[in-house]
Amino acid sequence: MLASVSAWSRHRTSTADDWDRVTLSRRRGRTTTSVVLPARDEAATVGDIVTRIRRELVERCPLVDELVVVDSGSCDDTAAVARAAGATVVRQEDVAPELGDRPGKGEALWKSLLVTRGDVVTFVDADLRDFDPQFVVGLLGPLLDDPAVQFVKGFYDRPLRSGESVMPAGGGRVTEMLARPLLAAHYPELAGFVQPLAGEYAGRRGLLERVPFVSGYGVEIALLVDVLESAGLHAMAQVDLGRRVHRNSDDAALGRMASQVYLALLSRLERHGGAVLARPAATTLTQFRRCGDGFTPTDADVAVTERPPVCTVAGGGPRNLVEAP
Repeated sequence: MLASVSAWSRHRTSTADDWDRVTLSRRRGRTTTSVVLPARDEAATVGDIVTRIRRELVERCPLVDELVVVDSGSCDDTAAVARAAGATVVRQEDVAPELGDRPGKGEALWKSLLVTRGDVVTFVDADLRDFDPQFVVGLLGPLLDDPAVQFVKGFYDRPLRSGESVMPAGGGRVTEMLARPLLAAHYPELAGFVQPLAGEYAGRRGLLERVPFVSGYGVEIALLVDVLESAGLHAMAQVDLGRRVHRNSDDAALGRMASQVYLALLSRLERHGGAVLARPAATTLTQFRRCGDGFTPTDADVAVTERPPVCTVAGGGPRNLVEAP
């Protein structure tokens, strides 16, 4: 690790328990905060997350001003469960319909900037189990404490479930086998981030509206690089959130995820580093599954697209929020 990155890590790394919610609620002054949960078919977990955030950080301690679930075309009761738990729910497809709608988490995050108003926006995945509201407190802490901090990334232990057993770590397989080696080779300034693909992070609206959002599973690594290029490492921080329990993906899903992460990073190398590929990267992934005595190939489209910075969109910035019916 570069000496400068090591020094950054010592200075800009904290734990969630370092931050006291009551102290932060007093210290934030007029700074407003939004929490966004992008969700697709997460009825089993989204209600508990919303309930805990509302109870602990809206009602008992006024730290969160706005709690929004962006429903990305769920087929289950995600929207109803989230609304009953106290969140404002918007359908992704209903946000700025004149701009169209695209699949993937990145679209939900990008569109959330059009319907939320907080000066600081915190993103939390909706599939977390045993959720602790201190996750949100930890992500807000550096931003509300130090005006120089513009972006905060969470990290944690990720248990890996195998059948009936649960291993205490090992859940970050795409990170260790792909994302970390790629960042070490191309963006060593980001080598100090423990979980570069973590789905929990927060940023100042002014920064988030200046960067593009990539579709699909590439959104996290692309955002990390774009924030580095826009604000610099000194404006970034990370927080240890402890333990994160969620659904573990199978190998085929991890392969599709890895492909999008790789393609997203290639797009950043082209955008920021001037890299020119000898030929366009393939956006179809062929995978194989056992079928009788042989293997059957299946093709998946892993192409990544991106939305431009919100600040460049006509009429950009927060709009009137229309809740899902």
